[in-house]
Amino acid sequence: MPAHPQLVLDGNLRNPILEGNNATLVWQGESAPLLIDDLHNWDDSPQKMLLVGNELWSFSMALPFDAYLEYAFIDPQTGERILDPLNPNRVKNGVNGYNNFFYMPQGKPSSLVRFRKAVPHGTTTRHIIPSADYTAGAMRTVYLYHPPIDHPVPLLVVFDGPDYLRRAKLNIIADNLIARKRVLPFAMALVQNGGMARTVEYSCSESTVGLIMDFVLPLAEEHINLEPAKDGGFGVMGSSLGGTMALFTALRFPQVFQKVISQSGAFIGPDYQYVVVDLVKCSPSPEIDIWMDAGSLDWLLDGNRQMYALLKEKNYHVKYREYSGGHNFTAWRDDISHGLEAIYNK
Repeated sequence: MPAHPQLVLDGNLRNPILEGNNATLVWQGESAPLLIDDLHNWDDSPQKMLLVGNELWSFSMALPFDAYLEYAFIDPQTGERILDPLNPNRVKNGVNGYNNFFYMPQGKPSSLVRFRKAVPHGTTTRHIIPSADYTAGAMRTVYLYHPPIDHPVPLLVVFDGPDYLRRAKLNIIADNLIARKRVLPFAMALVQNGGMARTVEYSCSESTVGLIMDFVLPLAEEHINLEPAKDGGFGVMGSSLGGTMALFTALRFPQVFQKVISQSGAFIGPDYQYVVVDLVKCSPSPEIDIWMDAGSLDWLLDGNRQMYALLKEKNYHVKYREYSGGHNFTAWRDDISHGLEAIYNK
């Protein structure tokens, strides 16, 4: 394994070293690990560090001035992931590990993630529903977010719901947006994914749609004062394959879901496209409003650009935004307010 950096190299040394729009990561040792990061599609394209001095290695990259980037090192012999001792900033990566991260000088976390005592807060309750034969496992967890409002509100179904709660603080973002009157109040049903079966359940699955229609919506209607779906306010959202599944769900039941948020959706790759693309190509465009976003450092960026162009060509009501981030929940957290404001605007 490469030697760990020696902090005595410079008592003030921290990764990254920022100069203009360049970010440099350094390592000290007889040999260097490989760098994996948002910009280079992680394990698919590990980057070699360059020897620049006596056992000193570095790797530099040009990034947007407001970028957020996650990265880690790996041992080239064992494949073991190594966190950067010169960067104390770490975040869970969603696959049983951690990444290091940093913001460029003009980047910063969204202020909407801060819990403010003076803001009226909604309540979040935990429920267990049967999943019958629709999905993996006999039961599924659903969190219901009740906004601090007495009158009926529309419902937003959220795929990967517990991740959006824990890692994106979506309930706090909703509280702050509602309090600032930047969105109309809305409720949420945040649905747990199928764990190891997530890819199967979110790859345009009719069974997952059945779970939402037959179990999640009745649960929300029982516990939350909802507007009727026919009033046009029900929405569905997700990220990555969850974003794919969100659009698929709305295309299958446009009479229920008229609003879609897809963050870094997986739609079109070099050798494959999901069936949702064929639905857009071949079916009449329903009256749904679609919000799409993707990071300029995201490996799915090109597919999102292609999907946006196709939706525009087929006369869908779609808005699209790119931001300086990669494929991770922090980037989605920092950008989600734009999508929520677009579909639940005043």
